[in-house]
Amino acid sequence: MDGMKVVGKLFGDGDMFLPQVVKSARVMKRAVAHLLPFMEAEKADATASSSAGKFLIATVKGDVHDIGKNIVAVVLACNNYEVKDLGVMVDCDTILKEAQEWGADIIGLSGLITPSLDEMISNADEMTQRGFTQPLLVGGATTSKAHTAIKIAPHYEQPVVRVGDASLVTEICNKLINPKTREAFAKEVEADNVKQREHFALANAKKDLMPIAEARSKRYTCDWATADLKIPNKTGVTVSDHVPLDQLAEYFDFSPLFWTWELKGVYPKILTHKKYGEQATTIYKDAKILLDQIIQEKRFRARSAIGLWPANALGDDIELYDPKGDILGVFHTLRQQKRKASSSVYYAPADFVAPKETGRHDACGAFVCCIEGVDTLADEFETNGDDYNSIMVKAIGDRFAEALAEYTHQKVRKEHWGYAADEALSNDDLIKEKYRGIRPASGYPATPDHTEKQVIWDLLEAEKNTGATLTENFAMNPGSCVSGLYFAHPNAKYTVVGPIAEDQMEDYAKRKDLDLKECERWLAPNRGY
Repeated sequence: MDGMKVVGKLFGDGDMFLPQVVKSARVMKRAVAHLLPFMEAEKADATASSSAGKFLIATVKGDVHDIGKNIVAVVLACNNYEVKDLGVMVDCDTILKEAQEWGADIIGLSGLITPSLDEMISNADEMTQRGFTQPLLVGGATTSKAHTAIKIAPHYEQPVVRVGDASLVTEICNKLINPKTREAFAKEVEADNVKQREHFALANAKKDLMPIAEARSKRYTCDWATADLKIPNKTGVTVSDHVPLDQLAEYFDFSPLFWTWELKGVYPKILTHKKYGEQATTIYKDAKILLDQIIQEKRFRARSAIGLWPANALGDDIELYDPKGDILGVFHTLRQQKRKASSSVYYAPADFVAPKETGRHDACGAFVCCIEGVDTLADEFETNGDDYNSIMVKAIGDRFAEALAEYTHQKVRKEHWGYAADEALSNDDLIKEKYRGIRPASGYPATPDHTEKQVIWDLLEAEKNTGATLTENFAMNPGSCVSGLYFAHPNAKYTVVGPIAEDQMEDYAKRKDLDLKECERWLAPNRGY
């Protein structure tokens, strides 16, 4: 059997569900190395005679995440599509020029962080201005059907489709490419988008947001005079330059590794799952082999910077102090405003730090964890035609980053802050967060403002101490990074800010010395008016 047919058999037809793709992934990995020269020659022939279509894909400007995008590219390529992957942090002009010059039939945009949603809107707008007619596919963790319908689709008259997972992309592309099905599918997509917009309008009309002054009067509080507050054993910044990889492997949460390949389940139960068990076991064995290789050859470098400082809450902000008591920096937090039926408490993360007026000394912290070398190793596999291991390396890199965050947080609780010196938890307990304290990350529901990362970076001198940088849209680069804040209050918990009203947006903009329009742009997903 010739090269392209072998890989086509391995990946199946367009309607194949992705776990079946994964089932053959190990065979594909071995086959590609031997068939690559023949495949390249045949790819050119396929382009001339039987290409299913041209698909151009990119991660938008300011975003570095591409695991899902890369899986989409592999699936389409093995279903006879010509795929041009422009990589990460690609600006709109480059994407559209390449699409025009190459003659792309479909354009795909990917992104993980919330600012990428604005980039997708800008791309759609520019496609309209330049008279593009190609369908636009969007995907990535930050996207949703609702956002696609409400925010992106109105900017572009051609079909705009959100791809929820890679298993759907070939069928979607086939329907959009085929003249016999495109019109009917486009009408189906638009009807769904209209339904999404109507649902949003109805929900928005019913949205009941409490005035920020009232929400603040219902903040979480406690008896601060007797609260169990612990002054850290070590304040200031602590840098770890080479955390041993074998130690971090003991903190791995393997479950998200399977989610990368669209296999839903929890490790280790997924290994015996009726539907996914065989595929999951294959992935796990391959991942373990690669993990051992990475550890033995020291292909990655694990670096972290943590900071613990004296702190007090001032309203919804958290002031950090140097040893003299002068303000070193300020973390800005947002408060819940959507009225609740079952709770009278409206949280902001600042609630978990002693208010300044109590006179109690408290503390707050921040961290950046970075895994270096992931992209280098992934590129080596990709250069050798091994897309499977290239994707696997990035998935393992993410597992290392999360493991480093878990490992570092445990050291903070037991040693640096020392409020849980006797903590003795299993890795399963750590994964289930059965410990005191939280570490919310900027850009996530409890602390949704990505621009707050800059405060963390400045305080920790993160670029110098960890190698991690921030893009113009505040994505962390390299992608295998984790950052956030530390809270130690016994009752600290993760909360969801949700929609906020204009009064809080205006107040927040003033506190951060931001233009209101700029503030609304960064907090677009939370804008409730």
